[in-house]
Amino acid sequence: MSFTRQLSEMSASELNDAIDDTNFPQAHILSRGRNNSVCSTSSTSGTSSLADRALSQPEEPVVPQPGSAVGTPTDELVPSGGATNRPRLILKTNGSIPENDGTQPTTPMTPRTSTTPGHEKCTFHHDLELDHKPPTREALLPDMARSYRLLLGGLGENPDRQGLIKTPERAAKAMLYFTKGYDQCLEDVLNGAVFDEDHDEMVVVKDIEMFSMCEHHLVPFYGKVSIGYLPCNKILGLSKLARIVEIFSRRLQVQERLTKQIAVAVTQAVQPAGVAVVVEGVHMCMVMRGVQKINSKTVTSTMLGVFRDDHKTREEFLNLVNSK
Repeated sequence: MSFTRQLSEMSASELNDAIDDTNFPQAHILSRGRNNSVCSTSSTSGTSSLADRALSQPEEPVVPQPGSAVGTPTDELVPSGGATNRPRLILKTNGSIPENDGTQPTTPMTPRTSTTPGHEKCTFHHDLELDHKPPTREALLPDMARSYRLLLGGLGENPDRQGLIKTPERAAKAMLYFTKGYDQCLEDVLNGAVFDEDHDEMVVVKDIEMFSMCEHHLVPFYGKVSIGYLPCNKILGLSKLARIVEIFSRRLQVQERLTKQIAVAVTQAVQPAGVAVVVEGVHMCMVMRGVQKINSKTVTSTMLGVFRDDHKTREEFLNLVNSK
């Protein structure tokens, strides 16, 4: 029995229950909001995954069809129409890409579209991308609001008193805004604002305001970011540097990682000869709790390319950043 025949004989509910969602982006979000999803159904005991079904009985080898993802390495999947996948900001170590540690979204092993049996009415499919899109983050507001309500009760407060009735919903919306960077990617933010220009002198944008959330205590840290790069016949729209800061600062972060992510993003955008980033931040987890040092500041830097190799270039950048 062929794999295609096996799919056609399964009901819509069996298909939904059998497909393993753990390899889809934001699968943990889908699992929490599963009852509200157009494609979701209640779980059925004794239902195994498609992979288990395929292995449980002998069958003839699957011959990949043109455009099929079967037998194709994950990093070579290309959406129909010739479009390429969105770039991923991955730091390389010793010339190799580190293996996924389970925290990064991966390409679905079983791409589904709106033509897949059981998913005809799913609004989160995009045929051209062969990808399963999870619900929008706004769909999580009810669950988040309930969590904040439980938190208020745990603090000994009365969530039903006048001043707190709408607080859970407000807090949920605020947290979505504080972490809106999860919904953004470099390609969308650049929006084609990369220009060919015969310019090879340093470009510096400094004192970009930054607001982020400490991932250790879920309290804010804020400060300013200075970015410099040496173009190689390509320049980036100046406002895009500030938008790159927004992508990565509007997430749960640590300042060290934020600094490096900004530098790598600029490198991917214009492939310059070098990139330098300096971030100066004030962390509320050190101000309003713990050691309570209100005047302390944390400074981190990332130097790539000529900024790391040439001390004169690095010194020029630091002088421009520190000048008033």
